[in-house]
Amino acid sequence: MYSRTRVKICGFTRAQDIDAAVQLGADAVGFVFYPKSARMLSTQQAVALRAHVPAFVQAVSLFVNAPEGFVREILEQVQPDLLQFHGEESPQECRRYAHPYIKAFRVGAPGLDTVDSLFEQCMKYPDARAWLMDGYHDAYGGTGTAFDPALIQGLQLRLRSQEGLPPLVLAGGMRIDNVADRVALHRPYAIDVSSGVELEPGVKCPAKMGQFMQMLSEASLN
Repeated sequence: MYSRTRVKICGFTRAQDIDAAVQLGADAVGFVFYPKSARMLSTQQAVALRAHVPAFVQAVSLFVNAPEGFVREILEQVQPDLLQFHGEESPQECRRYAHPYIKAFRVGAPGLDTVDSLFEQCMKYPDARAWLMDGYHDAYGGTGTAFDPALIQGLQLRLRSQEGLPPLVLAGGMRIDNVADRVALHRPYAIDVSSGVELEPGVKCPAKMGQFMQMLSEASLN
């Protein structure tokens, strides 16, 4: 069990929202580079936002089946601490950049709808810095779609006998009114939230972020 649950807030488009998140204690901030997302950033926007991420807070760049050249452009220009692959990227595609990465899984999707299949897919990415569990939706990320908690509990049982594997990050439908229950049930390494602390896609609400962080902090201590 971890001493506290870390938090990544994803989908930033405004500098003032990053400043507020950092002041509230966010461990990581996420930038989305998926053209179909309302939170999509240009390279220039991301460079400007990256300048607001201070030391000891990680900047994470999220991609969905992106071309190699584009990922390398973001690596060079934005210099993220972590890459987050949210599509069907193979282990080889995730590793080709020789850069720390997170692999996301859409829990409940075809081929990820049983504990065994979820475990098998996760084990293909043993060098990931974390495995992120998101809810299944036709879209990718930031949809607010929750996962089946029984699948996560089953996966956690399978992982308890293993050592040296990536920790779990829980995403998908995280909100102020359910984060405490999610943390109490799963005791994850970290939580990833986006739409649950927004006024509209890409526009974070400082009050909601503050309430979310407070609920998360209290739940982590119980």
